Amino acid sequence: MMNFIKLLMAILLVAGLVYCGAFLLPPAIDWNNAFRPAALALLHNESPYQTEGFMYPPWTSLLLLPLAIFPPEMGRVLLFIAYLFGIAYSAQKLGANRISTFLILLSPPVFHGLLNGNIDGLVVLGFVLPPWLGLFFLAIKPQIGFAYILYLFVTIFRKEKFLGVIRVFAPVTIAYLLSLALYGLWPLKFSVTMRLSHNASLWPLSLPIGLVLITLAFRQNEFRHSIMASPFLSPYVLLHSWISALLALAPNPWETAAAVIGMWIVVALRYFA
Repeated sequence: MMNFIKLLMAILLVAGLVYCGAFLLPPAIDWNNAFRPAALALLHNESPYQTEGFMYPPWTSLLLLPLAIFPPEMGRVLLFIAYLFGIAYSAQKLGANRISTFLILLSPPVFHGLLNGNIDGLVVLGFVLPPWLGLFFLAIKPQIGFAYILYLFVTIFRKEKFLGVIRVFAPVTIAYLLSLALYGLWPLKFSVTMRLSHNASLWPLSLPIGLVLITLAFRQNEFRHSIMASPFLSPYVLLHSWISALLALAPNPWETAAAVIGMWIVVALRYFA
């Protein structure tokens, strides 16, 4: 009976947060203009790629469909909650204690993602889910996880050879091929991102750092280095996608604190100095 009461209280609390948040949160450009319209297009048996700004695998729309069917304000709050849960859960699974988790949740990438209504908080679940399933999440945003995907591929091949690689990578590969058959060369839409003025990538200056990190990942057999490497190797990274670099620091609260403080200093210098 006590467990039922706790569950009921939790449901009522979430419902209250959703109701209040629908009136308090500002509009989210990515949710309102890209993710929600693309999910609704899929619901109506239309191409999600008719939505300007949507350049992600079609299963992204499937993932967001349960949120998109609600009114935009309510769906935005549900995404807000799911985003925070995804970050906190991933941080804990990657070795963060409560302090590290709290610091990560207060970081500029998380604030940026929440304000824009983006989905990086869901994408990072790919680091902690079973590999075959996690690849579907990480494939949504390669700038967050492609170095980890490379590390995973090589590690599985070393241990299980081709059969292991097929077991883990076949589902997402088949899904990609089916998406190309259904929607054409939709990945080419990603090329427009290189011209966006708000690109927060440090590439190509960050390329040596990324190469060092991925090398360390293989030499030390430490997957967290590969998680950190991706945004350093990518020519396109928005601020909210730097969350993967922070999550790689999750087991180290002092280093996490230094990184979060440093990010806030960068934000202050860039936007307020």
